[in-house]
Amino acid sequence: QVQLVESGGGLVQAGGSLRLSCAASGSIFSINDMGWYRQAPGKQRELVAVITRGGNTNYEDSVLGRFTISRDNAKNTVYLQMNSLKPEDTAVYCCNADVRRIYGIGTTAYNYWGQGTQVTVSS
Repeated sequence: QVQLVESGGGLVQAGGSLRLSCAASGSIFSINDMGWYRQAPGKQRELVAVITRGGNTNYEDSVLGRFTISRDNAKNTVYLQMNSLKPEDTAVYCCNADVRRIYGIGTTAYNYWGQGTQVTVSS
């Protein structure tokens, strides 16, 4: 089995910063894309940022220039540095990973989610 464990959420004033971490553990052969999603009350879940194993990134428009996604492949960990936070960034942030696990003589891809961490930005 594979687990994703997030940390780093909390309460911060507008304009402040937070750094989220998500560590994957378990039966892992390799991890392809890793990403951060968020869901605010009454809204649909949205992709915030995604990073490939090679380091290519993509961001949701509203966080461009404020958030930075990075990863440490040796630690199976993805990070989200969030600067210049706004009240509208308030949400539960979840990490997601495309994990390859050994299956027979090859590997099979599985998708996993973390449990989520609350980020609250006060005005």
